[in-house]
Amino acid sequence: MRADRDFAYGATAGLLGDLLLGDPRRGHPVAAFGRAAGAVERVLWRDHRGWGALHTLVCAGGAVGAGVLASLAGRRSRAASVGLTAAATWAVVGGTSLGREARAVGGALAAGDVDVARERLPHLCGRDPEALDADGIARAVVESVAENTSDAVVGALVWGAVGGVPGLLGFRAVNTLDAMVGHRSAKYRRYGWASARLDDVLGWPGARLTAALAVVAGGAPRGAVRAWRHDAAQHPSPNAGVVEASFAGALGVRLGGTLSYAGRVEHRPVLNGGGRPVAVGDIERAVKLSRRVGWLALGVAVAVDLARGGRVTKGRPAPWAQRQRHEQTPRRGKRLGGCS
Repeated sequence: MRADRDFAYGATAGLLGDLLLGDPRRGHPVAAFGRAAGAVERVLWRDHRGWGALHTLVCAGGAVGAGVLASLAGRRSRAASVGLTAAATWAVVGGTSLGREARAVGGALAAGDVDVARERLPHLCGRDPEALDADGIARAVVESVAENTSDAVVGALVWGAVGGVPGLLGFRAVNTLDAMVGHRSAKYRRYGWASARLDDVLGWPGARLTAALAVVAGGAPRGAVRAWRHDAAQHPSPNAGVVEASFAGALGVRLGGTLSYAGRVEHRPVLNGGGRPVAVGDIERAVKLSRRVGWLALGVAVAVDLARGGRVTKGRPAPWAQRQRHEQTPRRGKRLGGCS
């Protein structure tokens, strides 16, 4: 196994940082990326898939490229490498903010203030809040917690284990682009196609891991597996359906059904139809399940990274060990090195 465990230490520190600090109210790196992506869109936008693909390439490729350059700069120092991984992990995961916003809506519903709950709901999802009653808002929150556990936590950790800092930044960049232009509005149906499809591809492993960990951590493994197997494929999203169905079964609630999104009414399939309707108290249960899944995902990602690193670098000393050995070896003259 390789001597350095930069991702293991850095990702753990980054997730702890998210737990203790959450997201800053101003100056968040993801928000800065969103502004930059918006500026690129204003230059490139055409009602054409090709231009949308170029937008995705410029923005996501720029994020990956920045991650590569930063990783190369941090290779000389283990502390710098761990610190960079920690900072990148903290920047891209959003589990604490997810739980905070969900609890804010749940608190308003518990107090009977549906108007405040409607005001807070757009912080979590793009549903039309005015079209929802208290039960509909509670259901929307639980569904959003499930989906964003995959998008904002588990998926990032998966790609961090695979690609290090570039993987973390690249996944978050694509996920952000999908939220910005990947929906099926008249403006973005063609332009956002590439971002949406790439997000589906990159989100595939994280969604399945999220669903599997919800089975393990949810307290109702049979119900979670049953809902996943029977209902997930009916959902229009190849990834959201998996995690929402698994969460529905794990929590014993019924998700899906009719919703209004960006002025459109959608009739989505019911997930875990044998479950009970979502209650306000299920929001807290969903948040706690999300937190457990996130920490389990960290363990899986670290294990995968260490196993992969062990295969790649088995029998080879760490870079700083190589430098130290080189520095301690006396220099030899050209004559000695050239003897035959």
